[in-house]
Amino acid sequence: MKRLLFLFIILASITTIAQQQYSVNGETYMLQKEVDGPLTLLWNSIDNEYRYFLQKDNTITELKNTEVNGEYQEEYKEVLQLQTSDTSLAVDDVKLTLPSLRDFVVRYNKQVDSTYTSEKKSIQLKTRLGAFVGASNNVYYTNPDNTVLPAFGIDFEIIDEVKLKRHAIVFRFKQLLKNSDYDFSNSEFSLNYRFKFIKRSAIEVFVNTKLVAYSYASRDVIFINSSGNEERITGSGGDLQTPGAFGLGADIALGNGYLTVSYNDIVAIGRESSDEFPVDFTVGYKFNL
Repeated sequence: MKRLLFLFIILASITTIAQQQYSVNGETYMLQKEVDGPLTLLWNSIDNEYRYFLQKDNTITELKNTEVNGEYQEEYKEVLQLQTSDTSLAVDDVKLTLPSLRDFVVRYNKQVDSTYTSEKKSIQLKTRLGAFVGASNNVYYTNPDNTVLPAFGIDFEIIDEVKLKRHAIVFRFKQLLKNSDYDFSNSEFSLNYRFKFIKRSAIEVFVNTKLVAYSYASRDVIFINSSGNEERITGSGGDLQTPGAFGLGADIALGNGYLTVSYNDIVAIGRESSDEFPVDFTVGYKFNL
């Protein structure tokens, strides 16, 4: 378990995204530089909202699109026109998204500087780290009385904010704890893929697919087998599995991160389960690194 926790710490530390501090209208923000040139594009996710800024000379202006009575005002287009008034670029089709703004700013920089070059980013990796607690009735192992055991663990999530916004890879460590009624414990490290079929600034809802998992179980379980005889399973050991297990979950924006809830391993293609209905819920909190 200590090795797995150490691995999570290493992964988190090597994926830190470089940012710089900027002052905008008396407020200080940590921003990422998306395009650097005569016109510079800055951005970041601040309080779970994507915010974009233009820097020209020493002046930084925020791009906004406020909503009034259900209609968006598109103030950012006026700012784009003012900042690029020395060219004939049209702003009508520019959207307040990172790819659209990036393309516009690069086109402007090329018009005002014939020597300007820009390498288009194919990916923009971001990471999230979280912890969770939960409970499971462990239907994929022998559980004669359908006992629900407590669980806890950590998630490390990798997402791409450019081309694969609805997709994520998650490394998960989950520890299942024994109790007086059911002498079973299990440590599991798994690789998961998530598809976010609902993705909003306030909430993301996803299907989770467990692709591969390594489990190390310790147990002393007495049960009645199919022949009606008492049988006992004892000992400990680990195995590598490709369960193809599916679950559902949601990340709800809260503070500098997300309240995350999930219903795990509802069905597993590569595993045999008991006749009991699967109960495997977790709730936790994750934050942006």
